[in-house]
Amino acid sequence: MESTRFSRTILRGLLAGGALCIAFSLTASGQVQTTTKTAPEGAPTKSIKVERGTVVYVSGNSCVIKAEDGTLRHFDNVPDSVTVTVDGKQLNIHQLQPGMTIERQTITTTTPKVVTTIKTVSGTVWFINPPNSVILTMENGKNQEFKIPKGQKFTVNGQETDAFGLRKGMVVNAQQVIEQPETVVAQQVKRTGSMPPPPPAPAPNVAILVLVPAPAPAAAPVETAAAAPEPAPTQLPKTASNLPLIGSLGILFCVLALLTMAVRGTMSRLASPRS
Repeated sequence: MESTRFSRTILRGLLAGGALCIAFSLTASGQVQTTTKTAPEGAPTKSIKVERGTVVYVSGNSCVIKAEDGTLRHFDNVPDSVTVTVDGKQLNIHQLQPGMTIERQTITTTTPKVVTTIKTVSGTVWFINPPNSVILTMENGKNQEFKIPKGQKFTVNGQETDAFGLRKGMVVNAQQVIEQPETVVAQQVKRTGSMPPPPPAPAPNVAILVLVPAPAPAAAPVETAAAAPEPAPTQLPKTASNLPLIGSLGILFCVLALLTMAVRGTMSRLASPRS
Protein backbone atom coordinates (compact mmCIF):
# COMPACT_ATOMS: atom_id res chain seq x y z
CA MET A 1 0.00 0.00 0.00
CA GLU A 2 1.34 3.39 -0.98
CA SER A 3 -0.08 6.33 0.87
CA THR A 4 0.79 9.98 1.19
CA ARG A 5 -0.25 12.57 3.72
CA PHE A 6 -1.65 16.00 2.96
CA SER A 7 0.25 18.82 4.64
CA ARG A 8 -2.98 20.68 4.36
CA THR A 9 -5.82 18.28 4.84
CA ILE A 10 -8.81 18.82 2.67
CA LEU A 11 -11.03 17.71 5.54
CA ARG A 12 -10.45 20.97 7.49
CA GLY A 13 -13.09 23.30 8.80
CA LEU A 14 -13.63 26.81 7.55
CA LEU A 15 -11.13 29.34 8.89
CA ALA A 16 -13.99 31.27 10.41
CA GLY A 17 -14.91 28.28 12.50
CA GLY A 18 -17.81 27.10 10.36
CA ALA A 19 -18.45 23.45 9.68
CA LEU A 20 -17.03 21.83 6.58
CA CYS A 21 -19.73 20.62 4.24
CA ILE A 22 -18.84 17.34 2.58
CA ALA A 23 -21.30 15.76 0.22
CA PHE A 24 -21.07 12.11 -0.78
CA SER A 25 -22.48 10.67 -3.93
CA LEU A 26 -22.08 7.46 -5.88
CA THR A 27 -19.76 8.70 -8.60
CA ALA A 28 -16.83 7.35 -10.46
CA SER A 29 -13.45 7.34 -8.82
CA GLY A 30 -11.57 10.65 -9.19
CA GLN A 31 -8.76 12.84 -7.80
CA VAL A 32 -8.13 16.10 -5.91
CA GLN A 33 -9.20 19.25 -7.77
CA THR A 34 -8.68 22.79 -6.51
CA THR A 35 -10.60 25.90 -7.59
CA THR A 36 -9.75 29.38 -6.33
CA LYS A 37 -11.92 32.50 -6.62
CA THR A 38 -11.08 36.03 -5.51
CA ALA A 39 -13.69 38.69 -4.86
CA PRO A 40 -13.33 42.23 -3.48
CA GLU A 41 -14.57 42.79 0.05
CA GLY A 42 -14.42 46.56 0.34
CA ALA A 43 -13.44 49.80 -1.33
CA PRO A 44 -9.74 50.13 -2.19
CA THR A 45 -7.65 52.77 -0.46
CA LYS A 46 -4.88 54.85 -2.02
CA SER A 47 -1.83 56.54 -0.56
CA ILE A 48 0.62 58.77 -2.43
CA LYS A 49 4.21 59.31 -1.32
CA VAL A 50 6.14 62.15 -2.99
CA GLU A 51 9.94 62.35 -2.87
CA ARG A 52 11.97 65.17 -4.43
CA GLY A 53 15.67 65.74 -4.90
CA THR A 54 18.37 67.35 -7.02
CA VAL A 55 20.86 65.39 -9.10
CA VAL A 56 24.36 66.01 -7.74
CA TYR A 57 26.49 63.42 -9.55
CA VAL A 58 26.00 60.97 -12.43
CA SER A 59 28.48 58.30 -13.54
CA GLY A 60 27.50 55.29 -15.64
CA ASN A 61 24.52 53.63 -14.02
CA SER A 62 25.04 55.34 -10.67
CA CYS A 63 23.89 58.71 -9.43
CA VAL A 64 23.80 60.75 -6.23
CA ILE A 65 20.68 62.76 -5.41
CA LYS A 66 20.35 65.37 -2.68
CA ALA A 67 16.97 65.08 -0.97
CA GLU A 68 14.90 68.00 0.28
CA ASP A 69 16.10 67.40 3.84
CA GLY A 70 19.71 67.82 2.70
CA THR A 71 20.71 64.14 2.87
CA LEU A 72 22.62 62.55 0.00
CA ARG A 73 21.26 59.29 -1.41
CA HIS A 74 23.38 57.07 -3.64
CA PHE A 75 21.63 54.92 -6.26
CA ASP A 76 23.84 52.24 -7.76
CA ASN A 77 23.23 49.95 -10.77
CA VAL A 78 20.15 51.82 -11.95
CA PRO A 79 18.64 49.88 -14.91
CA ASP A 80 18.41 51.64 -18.26
CA SER A 81 14.68 50.80 -18.26
CA VAL A 82 14.10 53.24 -15.37
CA THR A 83 13.19 56.56 -17.00
CA VAL A 84 12.27 60.07 -15.92
CA THR A 85 9.75 62.20 -17.83
CA VAL A 86 11.32 65.60 -18.55
CA ASP A 87 9.55 68.01 -20.93
CA GLY A 88 7.60 65.12 -22.42
CA LYS A 89 10.71 63.02 -23.08
CA GLN A 90 11.76 59.79 -21.40
CA LEU A 91 15.32 60.12 -20.08
CA ASN A 92 17.30 57.21 -18.66
CA ILE A 93 20.17 57.28 -16.17
CA HIS A 94 22.73 58.20 -18.84
CA GLN A 95 20.80 61.32 -19.83
CA LEU A 96 20.49 62.86 -16.40
CA GLN A 97 22.45 66.02 -15.65
CA PRO A 98 23.65 67.56 -12.40
CA GLY A 99 21.26 70.23 -11.27
CA MET A 100 18.13 68.46 -12.55
CA THR A 101 15.19 68.23 -10.16
CA ILE A 102 13.72 64.72 -9.82
CA GLU A 103 10.31 63.89 -8.32
CA ARG A 104 9.12 60.37 -7.60
CA GLN A 105 5.49 59.57 -6.80
CA THR A 106 4.69 56.16 -5.33
CA ILE A 107 0.98 55.37 -5.51
CA THR A 108 0.01 52.44 -3.29
CA THR A 109 -3.43 50.88 -3.77
CA THR A 110 -4.66 48.53 -1.05
CA THR A 111 -7.68 46.37 -1.89
CA PRO A 112 -9.29 43.99 0.65
CA LYS A 113 -10.39 40.73 -0.94
CA VAL A 114 -11.72 37.32 0.00
CA VAL A 115 -10.03 34.28 -1.51
CA THR A 116 -12.32 31.28 -1.72
CA THR A 117 -10.60 27.94 -2.25
CA ILE A 118 -12.68 24.90 -3.11
CA LYS A 119 -11.03 21.51 -2.98
CA THR A 120 -12.88 18.50 -4.34
CA VAL A 121 -11.76 14.93 -3.70
CA SER A 122 -13.27 11.92 -5.43
CA GLY A 123 -12.28 8.36 -4.60
CA THR A 124 -13.22 5.00 -3.20
CA VAL A 125 -12.95 4.31 0.51
CA TRP A 126 -10.10 1.85 0.91
CA PHE A 127 -9.65 2.12 4.67
CA ILE A 128 -11.41 4.12 7.38
CA ASN A 129 -9.95 4.86 10.80
CA PRO A 130 -12.78 6.73 12.51
CA PRO A 131 -12.77 9.42 13.59
CA ASN A 132 -9.20 10.39 12.61
CA SER A 133 -8.50 9.53 8.97
CA VAL A 134 -9.66 7.91 5.80
CA ILE A 135 -7.70 6.38 2.94
CA LEU A 136 -9.15 6.77 -0.53
CA THR A 137 -8.17 5.00 -3.71
CA MET A 138 -7.65 7.75 -6.30
CA GLU A 139 -8.32 7.62 -10.03
CA ASN A 140 -4.68 6.78 -10.77
CA GLY A 141 -5.00 3.68 -8.57
CA LYS A 142 -2.88 5.08 -5.72
CA ASN A 143 -4.10 5.31 -2.17
CA GLN A 144 -4.01 8.66 -0.36
CA GLU A 145 -4.71 9.36 3.31
CA PHE A 146 -6.73 12.35 4.50
CA LYS A 147 -7.12 13.63 8.05
CA ILE A 148 -10.68 14.09 9.35
CA PRO A 149 -11.29 17.11 11.62
CA LYS A 150 -12.64 16.34 15.06
CA GLY A 151 -16.44 16.23 15.16
CA GLN A 152 -16.76 16.43 11.41
CA LYS A 153 -20.13 15.35 10.01
CA PHE A 154 -20.70 13.80 6.59
CA THR A 155 -23.71 13.70 4.31
CA VAL A 156 -24.25 10.35 2.62
CA ASN A 157 -27.22 9.91 0.26
CA GLY A 158 -28.95 12.84 1.88
CA GLN A 159 -28.39 11.57 5.41
CA GLU A 160 -25.94 13.05 7.90
CA THR A 161 -23.40 10.75 9.45
CA ASP A 162 -19.96 10.88 10.97
CA ALA A 163 -16.71 9.09 10.10
CA PHE A 164 -18.09 5.94 11.67
CA GLY A 165 -20.72 5.75 8.88
CA LEU A 166 -18.14 5.34 6.13
CA ARG A 167 -17.55 1.86 4.74
CA LYS A 168 -14.87 0.29 2.54
CA GLY A 169 -15.78 0.30 -1.14
CA MET A 170 -17.99 3.38 -0.85
CA VAL A 171 -17.40 5.83 -3.70
CA VAL A 172 -17.41 9.33 -2.25
CA ASN A 173 -17.03 12.92 -3.42
CA ALA A 174 -15.72 15.21 -0.67
CA GLN A 175 -15.64 19.00 -1.04
CA GLN A 176 -13.86 21.56 1.16
CA VAL A 177 -14.58 25.28 1.05
CA ILE A 178 -12.07 27.68 2.63
CA GLU A 179 -12.64 31.44 2.75
CA GLN A 180 -9.57 33.46 3.60
CA PRO A 181 -9.41 37.28 3.69
CA GLU A 182 -6.31 38.89 2.26
CA THR A 183 -5.09 42.30 1.23
CA VAL A 184 -3.83 42.95 -2.29
CA VAL A 185 -1.27 45.77 -2.50
CA ALA A 186 -0.33 47.28 -5.85
CA GLN A 187 2.23 50.04 -6.36
CA GLN A 188 2.70 52.45 -9.25
CA VAL A 189 5.76 54.68 -9.52
CA LYS A 190 5.84 57.89 -11.57
CA ARG A 191 9.08 59.79 -12.10
CA THR A 192 9.16 63.34 -13.43
CA GLY A 193 11.88 65.95 -13.58
CA SER A 194 12.92 69.35 -14.84
CA MET A 195 16.09 70.56 -16.49
CA PRO A 196 18.55 72.63 -14.43
CA PRO A 197 18.08 76.41 -14.71
CA PRO A 198 20.27 78.12 -17.33
CA PRO A 199 23.39 79.87 -16.04
CA PRO A 200 22.99 83.61 -15.49
CA ALA A 201 23.89 85.77 -18.49
CA PRO A 202 27.15 87.74 -18.13
CA ALA A 203 26.75 91.42 -17.36
CA PRO A 204 27.12 93.56 -20.52
CA ASN A 205 30.17 95.85 -20.82
CA VAL A 206 28.66 99.33 -20.47
CA ALA A 207 30.93 102.31 -21.03
CA ILE A 208 30.38 105.02 -18.42
CA LEU A 209 30.76 108.52 -19.80
CA VAL A 210 31.59 111.33 -17.38
CA LEU A 211 30.54 114.68 -18.74
CA VAL A 212 32.65 117.58 -17.48
CA PRO A 213 31.16 120.96 -18.28
CA ALA A 214 33.56 123.11 -20.28
CA PRO A 215 34.43 126.52 -18.74
CA ALA A 216 32.43 129.35 -20.18
CA PRO A 217 34.48 131.63 -22.43
CA ALA A 218 35.53 134.90 -20.85
CA ALA A 219 33.43 137.81 -21.92
CA ALA A 220 35.20 140.32 -24.11
CA PRO A 221 35.92 143.65 -22.31
CA VAL A 222 33.57 146.41 -23.25
CA GLU A 223 35.41 149.47 -24.52
CA THR A 224 34.53 152.65 -22.72
CA ALA A 225 35.51 156.18 -23.25
CA ALA A 226 37.98 156.18 -20.37
CA ALA A 227 39.39 153.07 -18.74
CA ALA A 228 38.77 153.00 -15.00
CA PRO A 229 42.02 153.13 -12.98
CA GLU A 230 43.01 149.98 -11.24
CA PRO A 231 42.56 150.09 -7.45
CA ALA A 232 45.72 150.47 -5.37
CA PRO A 233 46.83 147.31 -3.65
CA THR A 234 45.97 147.23 0.04
CA GLN A 235 49.24 145.47 0.87
CA LEU A 236 52.72 145.96 -0.50
CA PRO A 237 54.16 143.07 -2.38
CA LYS A 238 56.76 141.07 -0.59
CA THR A 239 60.00 141.73 -2.50
CA ALA A 240 62.80 141.04 0.07
CA SER A 241 63.54 139.20 3.28
CA ASN A 242 63.55 140.61 6.88
CA LEU A 243 67.34 140.40 7.35
CA PRO A 244 68.16 144.00 6.26
CA LEU A 245 65.56 145.33 8.66
CA ILE A 246 66.96 143.29 11.51
CA GLY A 247 70.49 144.49 10.71
CA SER A 248 69.38 148.15 10.65
CA LEU A 249 67.70 147.78 14.01
CA GLY A 250 70.87 146.24 15.45
CA ILE A 251 73.01 149.17 14.26
CA LEU A 252 70.48 151.61 15.64
CA PHE A 253 70.55 149.97 19.04
CA CYS A 254 74.36 150.00 19.08
CA VAL A 255 74.45 153.75 18.29
CA LEU A 256 71.94 154.43 21.05
CA ALA A 257 74.05 152.43 23.50
CA LEU A 258 77.20 154.40 22.61
CA LEU A 259 75.38 157.69 22.96
CA THR A 260 74.02 156.64 26.33
CA MET A 261 77.49 155.72 27.52
CA ALA A 262 78.92 159.01 26.30
CA VAL A 263 76.25 161.06 28.07
CA ARG A 264 76.82 159.18 31.29
CA GLY A 265 80.59 159.80 31.08
CA THR A 266 80.10 163.54 30.54
CA MET A 267 77.69 163.76 33.41
CA SER A 268 80.16 161.98 35.70
CA ARG A 269 82.97 164.41 34.88
CA LEU A 270 80.83 167.45 35.50
CA ALA A 271 79.68 166.18 38.79
CA SER A 272 83.12 165.38 40.17
CA PRO A 273 84.92 168.37 42.11
CA ARG A 274 87.86 170.07 40.50
CA SER A 275 91.23 169.82 42.18
